[in-house]
Amino acid sequence: LATTDLILSTATIPKLLSNLWFGSQEITFSGCLTQMFFLHFSFVVDSAILLAMAFDHYVAICLPLRYTTILTPPVIIRLVVSMVVRSFFVILPDVFLLKRLPFCKTHIIQHTYCEHIGVARLSSADISINIWYGFAVPLMTVSSDVIFITVSYIFIPHAVFQLSSQRARHKALSTCGSHVCVILVFYTPAFFSILAHRFGHSVPPSMLILFANLYVAIPPALNPIVYGIKT
Repeated sequence: LATTDLILSTATIPKLLSNLWFGSQEITFSGCLTQMFFLHFSFVVDSAILLAMAFDHYVAICLPLRYTTILTPPVIIRLVVSMVVRSFFVILPDVFLLKRLPFCKTHIIQHTYCEHIGVARLSSADISINIWYGFAVPLMTVSSDVIFITVSYIFIPHAVFQLSSQRARHKALSTCGSHVCVILVFYTPAFFSILAHRFGHSVPPSMLILFANLYVAIPPALNPIVYGIKT
């Protein structure tokens, strides 16, 4: 989680600061594609990590006697590899979908960083494939992660309140508390930004850009605090 947070913030924040502080408002097309890839890649990996953590908590609380036999080191390695591979191959087509487009109109991106649909809208060609793929990726990955996380947290409280010891219940709930905080910190700004872009037609563009920057700045800043306090 810390590694993906570093990738997410490193891909966006330095360029944002150089834009605001030094007026460096240019980026090469290859640099823009690289930034876009690592932005979306780290976001999808982050979502998968939160799902894996939810599964870890589910097994630890609902199946405690089988925890060491279910989550063995080889299983954990396979989980990590599958998360990275899934995110890589889901986001990689975005790069090729943008490279095929001609950019004959303006080259000014109304944003502080390069994101898929924002760059595609600069093209004079038909971008319907980009729009549909940009809609399908969150639906297939992030939305499914949220559904499975929700399902796991439906089972976890049921198992917790069946524990006879109040101390055990408190320990189980405190274990999940930090994870729930990180989930809210990660998904709330992201979904708020997406909804504002989709339905907030009366919202000023500067506010949309502010919302979009919140979900690349807030989670990497708050996650260490949440887990630092927990530790």
